[in-house]
Amino acid sequence: MSTQTKIYEGKAKILYTTNDSKILLADYKDDATAFNAQKRGSIQGKGSMNCTISSKLFQQLEACGIKTHYIDSPAPHQMRVKALKILPLEIVVRNIAAGSLCQQTGLELGTVLKQPLVEFYYKNDQLQDPLLTRDRLFLLELATPEQVDTMTHLALQINKCLCDFFGRCDITLVDFKLEFGLDSQQQLLLADEISPDTCRLWDNSKGSDPNLRILDKDRFRRDLGNVENAYQEVLQRVLKAVKSN
Repeated sequence: MSTQTKIYEGKAKILYTTNDSKILLADYKDDATAFNAQKRGSIQGKGSMNCTISSKLFQQLEACGIKTHYIDSPAPHQMRVKALKILPLEIVVRNIAAGSLCQQTGLELGTVLKQPLVEFYYKNDQLQDPLLTRDRLFLLELATPEQVDTMTHLALQINKCLCDFFGRCDITLVDFKLEFGLDSQQQLLLADEISPDTCRLWDNSKGSDPNLRILDKDRFRRDLGNVENAYQEVLQRVLKAVKSN
C-alpha cells in the first residue's frame, strides 16, 4: 500500500515521501507569488502546465547530457524526482537585460549581453534572496569552490541547450533560475523546475512591444493580464517542438 507524507511545502510545489526513500513526489500548485511572496494569487491550471513543461524540458536536458532529478510524471500536476540535498543557492543565467539587472545596473531593457551572465543568489526568504559575491558564498559555506565551478559550467551548458530548444519554439530565453542538489553519491543534479515561473520567455512572433511578447510570470508580477493564455502558449509550443524532434 502506497504511503505519502508531506515533508515540504513551497510557493509552487508540495513534496511528499514515497515508499522508496530515494524518490519524492512533487505536486505542482496553481498558487502564484511574486516579490518574495508579497504578492499572491492563483493561475488556473498552472500546476499541470508547469509540471508538463518542466518534464519535457528536463527530458530535453537529459538528452543534452545534463543529469537532473527528474524520473517521470505519473499525473499532469505530479512529478517523481530523485531525493536530493538541495543547495541553498539560486543560479540565474541571463542572456538579455531584464528585471533586477536593469534596475541595479541601468542597462536598458532588452540589451543583448555579449556573453551569458551567471549569478549566484542566497536562497533565503528572510534576507530576500540577496545576490552573492563569490567570497560571500564561500564565507557562508553554501558550496565548495569545486561545486561552484561545476554549477557555473552546467548552467552555461543548460543555457545553450534551452536556447536552442526555445528557438525551435519561436521563443527567446531572456533569463532563468536554476537550483541544484546533491544525491547520495554527492553528485550535483539539476533540481526544482524549468517553467514560465522560473524563466523569462519572449514571443518572437509579437514584434517589438515588450509587454505583448511576455510569456512568463512577469504577466502576473506586472498585472499584464492573459497569464493563463501565456502559460498555455508556452506549453503548446513546447509540446509541438518535442513532437517534431
